[in-house]
Amino acid sequence: MTYRVELSLQAEDALAELPEEGRREVMKLIATALLAKETWPAPGGWETAERFGPRSWITFAAYADGMDVLRVGWVG
Repeated sequence: MTYRVELSLQAEDALAELPEEGRREVMKLIATALLAKETWPAPGGWETAERFGPRSWITFAAYADGMDVLRVGWVG
């Protein structure tokens, strides 16, 4: 099954400002979260989830067909 990933404007802006190493780590974290659908919050609700990498984190909401990444962070 194919899932969609949408980035909030805040997440897009944060991702654009990261160095290449940070962008790669955040994108890997998004991909890892996307593949672990059983750990997503309830689809379509107000609930969010966070995932953490070695130096990055994301906050996202889930839908039946994918996720919206709301926030992105990286400790450089």
